[in-house]
Amino acid sequence: MCQLLGMNSSKPAALGFSFEGFAERSSEHKDGWGIAFHTSDGCRLVTDHLSAADSPLADAVKRAPVKARNVVAHIRKATQGRIAPENSHPFTRTLWGRDWSFAHNGDLKDYAPAAGPFQPAGDTDSERAFCHLMSGLLQRFPHGAPPRSELVAALAGLAATIAAHGTFNFILSDGELLFAHCSTQLHYLIREYPFPVAQLVDCELDIDFSRHNHLDDRIAIIATAPLTRNEAWTAFAPGQLAMFSGGRAVDAAAPRRPTLIMAI
Repeated sequence: MCQLLGMNSSKPAALGFSFEGFAERSSEHKDGWGIAFHTSDGCRLVTDHLSAADSPLADAVKRAPVKARNVVAHIRKATQGRIAPENSHPFTRTLWGRDWSFAHNGDLKDYAPAAGPFQPAGDTDSERAFCHLMSGLLQRFPHGAPPRSELVAALAGLAATIAAHGTFNFILSDGELLFAHCSTQLHYLIREYPFPVAQLVDCELDIDFSRHNHLDDRIAIIATAPLTRNEAWTAFAPGQLAMFSGGRAVDAAAPRRPTLIMAI
């Protein structure tokens, strides 16, 4: 299946090191890639139907990564939908005046949600699920963004409904918050002081983060599988929904299923 990568940071940060290792996984995931950067100017989306290994755009991102507080990235191994630009993740939509981005890993069977305010441009189950999430949020909160606790509860309910159709690992961001939902496999780490010398799993590359970060920097990295071999990655539980803000995840009040982590 596809591979997911997300970042939520206390300050604008570059994802270059993590993306370098992440892109190496395109040897098994050749059907397109994409990355959404949420900056102060809005959401900058770069997608390509080519493999990340063969894409000039991917090389450009490695050479000059954009600094952002939230990033959603994806490399695709197609299960549904053509290999085409419109089917490359992440997908983006505007809701409540915010640019949202979404990427999915999994396969949803017999999934044909009713038409809503948001409709897909391509023919993947992933984009249908994203549009269903966005439509569901708009229908529940037509007058604007709700408090975080209500937003999380609504997303948890919508995600559980969609996940009943199959594997539904996803990363979602509105530029301020980043959400991650696990059906089968997803991991995260919080990178903060004292910063390590991190070593990538997928290629021979390491970096001393203490030379590139300030004492108050804090970054959450979310990935399908751990990207580094010498950092403490935490596995999500199946059915778990997490919300990150400011590079931090904090336990919330115990919800009904799925499990929930909130960040503030």
